[in-house]
Amino acid sequence: MGFGFHNFYSFLTILILISLCLHHVAAKSLHFRNRHSSKSNGCNLYQGSWVNDASPLYDTSSCPFIDKMFDCQKNGRPDKLYLNYRWQPSSCDLPRFNGEDFLKRFQGKKILFVGDSLTNNQWQSLICMLHSSVPQATYNLDLNDPFSTCTFPDYGLSLMFNHNNLLVDIDNESVGRVLKLDSITNGDSWKNVDVLIVNTWHWWFYTGSLQPFDYIQDGNNIYKDMDRLVAYEKGLNTWANWVESNINPAVTKVIFRGITCFHYDGREWNEPNETCQGQTQPVSGSSYPGGPLPAAAVVERVLSKMSKPVELQDVMTLSQLRIDGHPSVYGINGVDCTHWCLAGVPDTWNQLLYASFVLGQ
Repeated sequence: MGFGFHNFYSFLTILILISLCLHHVAAKSLHFRNRHSSKSNGCNLYQGSWVNDASPLYDTSSCPFIDKMFDCQKNGRPDKLYLNYRWQPSSCDLPRFNGEDFLKRFQGKKILFVGDSLTNNQWQSLICMLHSSVPQATYNLDLNDPFSTCTFPDYGLSLMFNHNNLLVDIDNESVGRVLKLDSITNGDSWKNVDVLIVNTWHWWFYTGSLQPFDYIQDGNNIYKDMDRLVAYEKGLNTWANWVESNINPAVTKVIFRGITCFHYDGREWNEPNETCQGQTQPVSGSSYPGGPLPAAAVVERVLSKMSKPVELQDVMTLSQLRIDGHPSVYGINGVDCTHWCLAGVPDTWNQLLYASFVLGQ
């Protein structure tokens, strides 16, 4: 019995299909890697270390936008060394922040930050950076919860913050507050902006009195609790699907600001029994002893499956190194090793944000 022309043709067809599938997977993987990191001539801006040779980008006493919880100097923090650290990528230089150029680039545009109080941290930082660059420019500030806006009328730029801890819905029902892993009904305000910067993480893992929900609903099933990383991934997938259905990449650039960190457990940086309290210098070097946070892998996995481009602002490691950057006892609630002093680390997040625009990422 011969192999036969028909069998040979079928075999050849299967080989071609396999080749096309492998090419598609490789191309999609490369697409994610290219959008994952802001690169200049092959330099990953998120790989580097902190050097102490700079001045803060603004004087906190002259910035009227900083919440008391972030204003460490006004709250009595005695040391100022933390203000002078600059992020230095390993193989290149971070483009210098130019606030006037930023305002001109986004003249007549809308930039929306969506997330929790750490996103508010970044939003306030950017407003301070721009105000310091053009102090003579007029501004209008409208603070409301859950939606706040700062406009620079001379440039027609609107910088908005939508306070939304989990992105997906929480509904008040007869049994209590139900976290709906597959539902986003409040996304209309995220549409029709020029830049959408999103983050969610911390609130997914709170328990006890800080937990913002009583039950978790996944499809038709309601649970008292579930593995929080699993819930986080399901919620992020719901947001990713929302982006796929509602965002036009030709109109809106979408950025997911990566995972940041707590510094309550000194074992992570080889100082058992320590927290961020009393820390005055970053962890030296370019790697964090405690390693990456598990949620970071979830973010990468979700973004890698998306067909529409979403840039990952991968600030996890550079933030992990800054054990000195938190309000600690110079905030408003006990020892705060979650949020960041302003001026401080979120300014670097915004320098990297600016770099992504300058470098055309």
